[in-house]
Amino acid sequence: MWTYIARRAIQASFTLLIITVLCFILTRFGSADPMAQYANNPNMSAADKEALRERLGLNAPLPVQYFKWLGLALQGDLGISFFSKQPVGEMIAQRLPNTVILMFTTEIVTVSIALLLGIISAVKQYSATDNVITAFSFIGFSMPIFFSALGLMLIFAVKFKEWGLPYMPTGADVWDKKDPLEYIQHMVLPVSALVIVQVAGYARFVRSSLLEVLGLDYIRTARAKGLTSRVVLFKHALRNAALPLVTIVGLDIPFLLGGAIVTESVFAWPGMGRLFWEYAQRGDFPVVLGVLLIISTAVVIFTIITDVLYTLVDPRIQFT
Repeated sequence: MWTYIARRAIQASFTLLIITVLCFILTRFGSADPMAQYANNPNMSAADKEALRERLGLNAPLPVQYFKWLGLALQGDLGISFFSKQPVGEMIAQRLPNTVILMFTTEIVTVSIALLLGIISAVKQYSATDNVITAFSFIGFSMPIFFSALGLMLIFAVKFKEWGLPYMPTGADVWDKKDPLEYIQHMVLPVSALVIVQVAGYARFVRSSLLEVLGLDYIRTARAKGLTSRVVLFKHALRNAALPLVTIVGLDIPFLLGGAIVTESVFAWPGMGRLFWEYAQRGDFPVVLGVLLIISTAVVIFTIITDVLYTLVDPRIQFT
């Protein structure tokens, strides 16, 4: 196993190198110009603007800029923000815990509900219950995240307050982070918005995988031996049907670390997604590249972890 992990780690290093090159190029050509805010500033002459570009390192050729940034990043230095003048590493460290808590809570709730709905839907195939769950899955899967986020905010925050009912908070900028209860209250709506969208797709994967496994010969053999339906389902069928779900979860988690940009923006959740969006609009290259590097590294690491988890879920899978 360790030989396999070492080989994958070497492959991951080259993959990350290619990703950083692409991200650097796309960031330079796709983001806003950080000098745009000074374009109409009457107090800055052309010479001042040119001196500022030189100080920010924007006049150097792209290869020089890239290797300088990469060399510092390998040492753990992600640079200084153009606008906040703070180290990018510290800015990400401040936002990362909020995103991790929000997204891992979302993933736990999503997987739990999806397993329950998927199992019920598969066991009661083509029944009224299955049709209701299927309809919910299609609606949730096709619903844009901003629609569910704004809808939840309208109902459980605005309307509940108008009706005199206990209502949920809508923003995260004014709450006391040291109060666990208030922290949880502010998580309810963003977690719910994400769960509505994600659980629909997860439940469909669980249902289809479980139905495929339930039709295999070894399941019929287990039933012929007199095993109860519960034992057949949970001991024999569900473990093999969980492989596709492990793949999806393993690939989703690193992207969630980047934060759901729309969700964090709508609910003013101070996470990495909101940080990325705010500074991408300003053309703050160091912050954007720092967030992308964290996400890319997480994708590669969790891909390897997912491969290792395969052997725990299904012992028939061996490392090669």
